[in-house]
Amino acid sequence: MPPEAGPAANAPVVAVTGATGFIGRHLVPALARAGWQVRILVRRDPAGTDWRDLGIESVAGDLRDREARRQLVRGADAVVHLAGLIKAPDTAGYMAVNRDATRALCESIREHTADCPAFYISSLAAREPALSSYAASKRAGEDEMLHILGAKAEVLRPAAVYGPGDRETLIFFQLARLARVPLLGSDRARISVIQVEDLCAAIVSALQLGPHGRVSTICDARAEGYCWRELMQAAAAAIGRADAGYFRLPPAVLQGLALIGDIGHRFGSHQMLGSEKLRELLFEDWTVPVEQRFTAPRWQARFALADGFAHAAAWYRQAGWLAA
Repeated sequence: MPPEAGPAANAPVVAVTGATGFIGRHLVPALARAGWQVRILVRRDPAGTDWRDLGIESVAGDLRDREARRQLVRGADAVVHLAGLIKAPDTAGYMAVNRDATRALCESIREHTADCPAFYISSLAAREPALSSYAASKRAGEDEMLHILGAKAEVLRPAAVYGPGDRETLIFFQLARLARVPLLGSDRARISVIQVEDLCAAIVSALQLGPHGRVSTICDARAEGYCWRELMQAAAAAIGRADAGYFRLPPAVLQGLALIGDIGHRFGSHQMLGSEKLRELLFEDWTVPVEQRFTAPRWQARFALADGFAHAAAWYRQAGWLAA
């Protein structure tokens, strides 16, 4: 169904949290194109989106608001829980959103829409909860959803997500502009990834299949992941620097940057690279075993790393985030 037409009168309703974030801005139109009537929970009008012709319903509020949760899920045919916190000053901050708000949402689903399937878009970091407060909070959110909703729930863990609009992987392309490009981790490290449009297509496929009370990971066709050199070579090639030179950044430098980040956290500056984020960054096994991979009859990742990074770099330049 073309998005210009809006949803059909009898279209199934999907309630979405986190709709205005990086992934959400891609997921909402993908769901609408797939024939869903999309209902989103927002604190304010989503600036920078062109959703006027998609027939999107909005519920004002956030997940702390019991009435807003009721309005969001009541009568829904499915719920996609995408909202989450990736920056917080402490463990309590992460848990308040990634665990407690997830629990509250699940309780509202159980109370108002008992048979409604729910899909939690978590993170591959949740597989390693001891690494960081963020990882532990995402794992706790998964546990809450599966405990409360059981077989009516499905947990989808995206690998590292990249693509147009993502500020976290923008750093790869900025580093690739340097005279010599730094490699951030060891030669042994492997990182699996997924392009954001491929991720959204997988989520749409998951809704069509229905939940099974399980956990699976969404990654591209190379589930064994990429080494840091491959990632940075792809970023450099995407900005026209296929002949760039590389060097491995000493761990002490990264640890120093993380220490500065930790100090910044104490003064309210939620920098991404603190000690905990560094542990995630340097973890050596972000691969996806065969039995953990998400599969669906009509889904496969379209973007190889080189094509996906080129697509992202073109968007960054057009948006003015990356110099031409």
